[in-house]
Amino acid sequence: MSLVELIAQADERGLAASGLACLDRCVPLLGGDDLVLRPLWTSLADDTGWGAGLEQARDALDTGEAEAGLLARRMLDAAPADRAPDEVRRWADACSVASLRIHRLLDPAEDPAPSVDPRREGGTEDMSPLVAAELRRQVTVLELLAGHGAAGLRRALDVSTEGRRVLRAVVSRRARGRV
Repeated sequence: MSLVELIAQADERGLAASGLACLDRCVPLLGGDDLVLRPLWTSLADDTGWGAGLEQARDALDTGEAEAGLLARRMLDAAPADRAPDEVRRWADACSVASLRIHRLLDPAEDPAPSVDPRREGGTEDMSPLVAAELRRQVTVLELLAGHGAAGLRRALDVSTEGRRVLRAVVSRRARGRV
């Protein structure tokens, strides 16, 4: 099933986790530590505190620099405060696109697709490695929540943590290359 199909079928918790996971993997672009979004993950498990967690994260994270950082900040700023199903679906979809675009911008390998849309719809031929890994993580998070509900949150967080470490390494490597 394509990423677009998985998003279309996801429930509210799965959509919120999907958007949050995309944002979580991009936290290195916003100067955040590994725990800055933890209150939001907790709120998905116990269905309380989402709005307060968002405000806390918005205050704690920087405005991103360059295009990739700006995309990451827009993900955070666009997060719906009340997790209404239609709003969270739009947010999760936008986060998916933004995160894939960020990974595409930071990937030293060329991705021949004209945009990330074909990737989200299942066109994975000749995909660059960083984008391919991000696409797999997005699919995995949605599958975990669809198959395990709230019990899949811990594993979804683990997938996101792995992706954050990868992106942090990419950002660090790029910064060393500029020095």
